[in-house]
Amino acid sequence: MTDKFDEIRHFNLREAILVRREIFADETFNQVLNKLDMGITVESLKEECKSYESHYAFQKALPGRFLKYFSDKTTSKVSYNGLENIERDKAYLYIANHRDIIMDSAYLQLYFFANNVNSSKIAIGNNLVSTPLLLNIAKMNKMFLVKRNGGIREKLLNSKLLSEYIHYSMFEENESVWIAQRNGRTKDGLDKTQQGLIKMLTFYDESRDVIEVLKEIHITPLTVSYEYEPCDQLKARELALSEKEKYVKKPGEDFNSMKQGIFGWKGEVNFVIGKPIDEQLDTISPDLRKNDKLNEVAKIIDQQIYQNYHLFATNYIAYDYLEQCHEFAEFYTPKQKEEFLQYIDKQSIVEDVAADKMKSYLLQIYANPVKTHYGKELNHKEDNDW
Repeated sequence: MTDKFDEIRHFNLREAILVRREIFADETFNQVLNKLDMGITVESLKEECKSYESHYAFQKALPGRFLKYFSDKTTSKVSYNGLENIERDKAYLYIANHRDIIMDSAYLQLYFFANNVNSSKIAIGNNLVSTPLLLNIAKMNKMFLVKRNGGIREKLLNSKLLSEYIHYSMFEENESVWIAQRNGRTKDGLDKTQQGLIKMLTFYDESRDVIEVLKEIHITPLTVSYEYEPCDQLKARELALSEKEKYVKKPGEDFNSMKQGIFGWKGEVNFVIGKPIDEQLDTISPDLRKNDKLNEVAKIIDQQIYQNYHLFATNYIAYDYLEQCHEFAEFYTPKQKEEFLQYIDKQSIVEDVAADKMKSYLLQIYANPVKTHYGKELNHKEDNDW
């Protein structure tokens, strides 16, 4: 592999074999494994690993087993759709709505493992792999780094390198890539693709029209819907505290969000692989300015994500409650309404934010997908800092 990508790429197979030994020897990893009570030991993992001769075989057998364990423990049901929209031997750029740091991309891999489809590479912010153990586990599982730090010039160079790496992965290695539609998870339930992300994808070839470049990477929207968002309380609190000043995360806060996202209750989960947008890109006028074209691409992605939402009773109840109406009453029962509002009241109790404010933000998290799915009026703060 080209040396220029060494700072961000995942481990190759030879490197991964060496790093596995480090992970198995890590005291924290051993403690976590023992607490999970999965019926496996580090010694048994070592033995299994001796037979794996590819990233995919290793991922499906070990990380895949962990992911399924977490999913089974924290969901009542997981449903999938859309595998018929892709070709097994073709590389795609999957752009996904982003609700959870780990599980959003994990559900795609579980879908692939269950159907013997090659796993994708996964983009992850370098701020999220803050310890050697987390970094090793990430890069061993085909995760590559999105470098968030630095000044304007450094960020531009990082974006160009990232764009080139995605292109290299797809065209030289025939590997699909998962990337979130925005920098950081959506906090308010309003999934919106950042124009800066789409622009970054074109940096590997700035000599051609952006639409021509984007058609080559077969952009395919992904939609994940959670009946209960495992980090809803954390998100609502952050939104409330951001009203008066910019929210600054404390050390370890990202790790706590990852842990809560993995172990927190989700209820039902629905995951949809959408249709590649290649043909829709042809509908964008060639006379538009570059940034306007990029905005149109983002809108096309968003529209498909919204169409593919699976809306739960939790979403409809939240919307009707906030709007003080019964527009979607047919989609939930009085008992479901009572139970969900009791859940919201419980999640509203935190030390540093008033309960009524927390309740408002929590309900918005669940109500806003209804608004976007049905094309209702939105109040959304534009954010192009990708």
